[in-house]
Amino acid sequence: MSKKVLIVGGGFAGVWGALAAARLLDQQGKTSADVEVTLVSPQPALTIRPRLYEPSPEDMSAPLLPLLDAIGVRFVEGTVAEIRTGDAQVDVIATNGARRTLPYDRLLLTSGSKLFRPPVPGLSEHAFSVDQLGDAVALDKHLAGLAALPETSARNTVVVAGGGFTGLELATELPLRLRQVFGANAKFSVIIVERGGEVGGGLGENPRPIIVEALQSLGVEYRSGIAVASIDAGGVVTSSGERIEARTVVWTAGMRASSLTAQVSSSLDPLGRVEVTPDLRVVGIPHVFAAGDVARALTDEQGHYALMSCQHAVAMGRFGGHNVVADLLGAPTLEYRQRFYATCLDLGEWGALYTEGWDREIKLTAAAGKERKRAINTMWIYPPAPNRATALAAGDPLITFG
Repeated sequence: MSKKVLIVGGGFAGVWGALAAARLLDQQGKTSADVEVTLVSPQPALTIRPRLYEPSPEDMSAPLLPLLDAIGVRFVEGTVAEIRTGDAQVDVIATNGARRTLPYDRLLLTSGSKLFRPPVPGLSEHAFSVDQLGDAVALDKHLAGLAALPETSARNTVVVAGGGFTGLELATELPLRLRQVFGANAKFSVIIVERGGEVGGGLGENPRPIIVEALQSLGVEYRSGIAVASIDAGGVVTSSGERIEARTVVWTAGMRASSLTAQVSSSLDPLGRVEVTPDLRVVGIPHVFAAGDVARALTDEQGHYALMSCQHAVAMGRFGGHNVVADLLGAPTLEYRQRFYATCLDLGEWGALYTEGWDREIKLTAAAGKERKRAINTMWIYPPAPNRATALAAGDPLITFG
């Protein structure tokens, strides 16, 4: 009977984990008769989640079945309801409601993250998001429908709650989208409300002047040091008591790891991620590995931890997929390292900001940055082509796997 590797989650980490698992099995001359790899996900598609702030989000997905069939990975469509590490079993609920149990010899948890929605009054009833594909489609349809409403300042105002990476990319994309809805000469307001001291505060000191320059150029307003206190059908009230009339409120403030992490470990960080060993094994659970947004993993010797980003998820997925198979076959596992780190922040019509390193040294801005963003979005390689030599020199043993 074949051994079984189970990958829970069909996002970036899960898909690249499946590819890496299949790669090692092929290298070792093994077939599905020896080791069966199964990927479980609610739908047979990879959502390009980092681009859901863009228009036409329904196009931001790619079918998985042709890829998985080509590499010999089995697909099970459904939602994981329970992981029982003591029994090495996972319960899956299919789309028709049927429940089935899948056994495993090694598990790779890559179930990702979801938008954090705190108990802000009115948030669930009145706020949009770009967290999942359906959320982004709903926002896109809402924006398109605004033109049919009577013109008011509320109709022409969008409040973006959260001035982090996603909030900035969405807010700077909105001026163009709103002109397409209302007309080239329309007057509208895009307002970021950020509870931190500065918008883009998590990106560090170096990028901040560039971000402010882009916001001012695009006419995007921001309120920092205050939070959204409540939301209703007509707008928001901030923690300072200010009322902002707006027919569109988009929540982008914060992420949390999949709740499945609590089923495999009680050692979670504040974001809900499991602690893992250098080879991405869940601490204390030798037959379970984790990668992507669910794993708190060191990227280098300087103490930097992976972020909840596709950049880290892709690389971690490759290591995780390799290691679950290696461990099952009795081969040495690889220590996850991702010493090259870059960010590319889309800033709408202004351009984009590309930085390298954890101190975010600015490399490209405006039109040149935008060209790099397009390259990253269309080539889907990590790192971007000009820096592959940097990654090779840094010792990424899986960098040749793309």
